[in-house]
Amino acid sequence: MKQNLVCYRTLDKENPASLATYESIGGYSVWRKILAEKTPADKIIEELKLSSLRGRGGAGFPTGLKWSFVPRNAPGDKYVVCNSDESEPGTCKDRDILTYNPHQVLEGLMIAAYVMNAHLAYNYVRGEYWQPFQCIEKALAEARAAGLLGENILGSGVNIQIHNLLGAGAYICGEETALLNSIEGKKGLPRFKPPFPANHGLYGRPTIINNTETYASVPVILQNGGQWFADLGTPNNGGMKCFSVSGHVNTPGNYEIPLGTPFRELLAMAGGVLNGRRIKAVIPGGSSSKIIPGDVMMDLNMDFDSLGKAGSMLGSGAVIVMDETTDIVKALWRISYFYYDESCGQCTPCREGTGWMTRMLRRFLDGKAVAGDVEKLLDVAGKIEGHTICALGEAAAWPVQSYIAKYRAEFDYYIEHKRSMLNV
Repeated sequence: MKQNLVCYRTLDKENPASLATYESIGGYSVWRKILAEKTPADKIIEELKLSSLRGRGGAGFPTGLKWSFVPRNAPGDKYVVCNSDESEPGTCKDRDILTYNPHQVLEGLMIAAYVMNAHLAYNYVRGEYWQPFQCIEKALAEARAAGLLGENILGSGVNIQIHNLLGAGAYICGEETALLNSIEGKKGLPRFKPPFPANHGLYGRPTIINNTETYASVPVILQNGGQWFADLGTPNNGGMKCFSVSGHVNTPGNYEIPLGTPFRELLAMAGGVLNGRRIKAVIPGGSSSKIIPGDVMMDLNMDFDSLGKAGSMLGSGAVIVMDETTDIVKALWRISYFYYDESCGQCTPCREGTGWMTRMLRRFLDGKAVAGDVEKLLDVAGKIEGHTICALGEAAAWPVQSYIAKYRAEFDYYIEHKRSMLNV
């Protein structure tokens, strides 16, 4: 199987994060060519559309189309922002891109700034990612010293600056408008949309925001061609995708493979289910995605459309495998507690609802659940979903809804017997 052709393409090198290593595989050649030839922004956007690159942060929105929304010829400042606030449980792919291939992220940011006619870009890194932050900071210093960004870059007349920012560990700042508020020095609270960041973003100016993996994919797409990237994946799901596989597997880790790869093959790459046990369930796209029973998952492919049709989503690419020893109710309580703890509290349905769901699920584990509690859980989840400013409400509601829908018997057993049905 093809692996590590895009974001992890430096992993087999002796010093993968260095400028010399990156340039040895063609790094910054696209950037130099763009500056030398004054490549039209529309041409770059069309190549991204051809590639079928979809946002790698979770939403999966077509990148080329997103870039076309920004009024790049409007007067005044425009901004480019990289969302490296990777906080979704189970997700650690961007951490390794920042650590082992930081220059590719920077080149993607430079290209985006050029396309948007922006002079300033920010890379917002998760607060706990101290080592990756140091790596991207070193890469930024190397790029500046080489004259690849700054004032009048390589004599082109183009001026672009990039700044890396370290967050403070708030999950909510992974939401793009909360991230913008954080950069501005405000409390990290999501904004109402519309207006959308493409028109009214950072400091009230047009702003493009993409994920780390998305920006890192751009230089390789332009280096090899949009069609090359599209052909790596499947229709409407272009290219490679970095998956973080964790849970009950023998070899957890990050794997960059073509979109559309069967889940069976990804599971085999991760060493199969831990200790040869039977697979029970899979969270295919980070903790907010809806759970899929193991037997169903074994017949699915890893791409946006396949998982969407199965009632879940590819999301961040965090694949969490659960074996037959998993207590579904306990797993749901742990996830619900996370969203309760990370809710910013701005929206009443989320602030109050996540607390109610967490406490009700705790009653199951404590043997205090009674008839009707499952219905109450679903009622609260339904009153959160679709009633919040940002998607954290859905992130908290969807696991509750899907776990109960797929594993209702385990919840009912807790009510009747005051304990788990698992004999472990």
